[in-house]
Amino acid sequence: MKIRIIGVPMDLGGDRRGVDMGPSAIRYADLEERLEKIGHKVEDQGDIPVPIPESRIIKDPTAKYLPEIVKANKMLADAVAKAVKDGCFPLVLGGDHSIAVGSLWGVTRVRKNVGILWMDAHGDFNTPETSPSGNVHGMPMAAALGRGRDTLVKNEDPASRVNAMHVVQIGIRDLDPLEKRALRASGVHVFTMHEVDRYGMPAVIEKAMAHFAGCDHIHLSFDMDVIDPDEAPGVGTPVPGGITAREAHLALEMVAETHRISSMDLVEVNPILDERNRTAILATELIESALGRRILE
Repeated sequence: MKIRIIGVPMDLGGDRRGVDMGPSAIRYADLEERLEKIGHKVEDQGDIPVPIPESRIIKDPTAKYLPEIVKANKMLADAVAKAVKDGCFPLVLGGDHSIAVGSLWGVTRVRKNVGILWMDAHGDFNTPETSPSGNVHGMPMAAALGRGRDTLVKNEDPASRVNAMHVVQIGIRDLDPLEKRALRASGVHVFTMHEVDRYGMPAVIEKAMAHFAGCDHIHLSFDMDVIDPDEAPGVGTPVPGGITAREAHLALEMVAETHRISSMDLVEVNPILDERNRTAILATELIESALGRRILE
């Protein structure tokens, strides 16, 4: 494939600083060289400009830095849409998970009938009305389904929105009370850590992919906090009890075998909290697995 890397040093969606350095940390882990080694052609578009929190004022505590996040996501959407039109696989590097809004705006602007595979410790299904923190990185999944503040859900053609029945979440283990209620009623297929532990990752991935039978394209949104913090300590919002690194590789290897993933974002690498860049290195290796690397070629 021809892969176009787009960095988004977004550090506005959460309270903990540092994820703005995620794209650089992943690049430093030899992402481009690794992808070229497995046969892909890679071009790096650089980063979408994002202001730092110190240069802005929080005007709405229920949706912190929302105007700045929306502006950056509009630019990201343009970049992603152009990548798709140019015949490239858009690989978006975060930054916090609020960037998934722009990734999905861009993908669904060009492609219809898109499914979403969302691997995350969190449901990201809050709205300003339900969020205890007002952090927008906890809202992108809801926004993709048309829920939340108008500026997050009305920037694209409503006809391009994702169908909840075409969304699968894996690894979920930390939900706010009102978020839990909304997610349960949404129609989204959720495989919590209970299902992963009970049935095993292979069965969960097989069940997940079966839900995409009616989709023409699948977007993979991978939050590094889906992995247990013992193996991925450098993340924005770590939650104990996650999947192992090997389970993550297996999941992405199985997904790659279907040849149905056509766009991807990877988010929440926080080098400040990391140990010798090990989380960014793991992130790079997982991207390789998602894009076709095998142990025995």
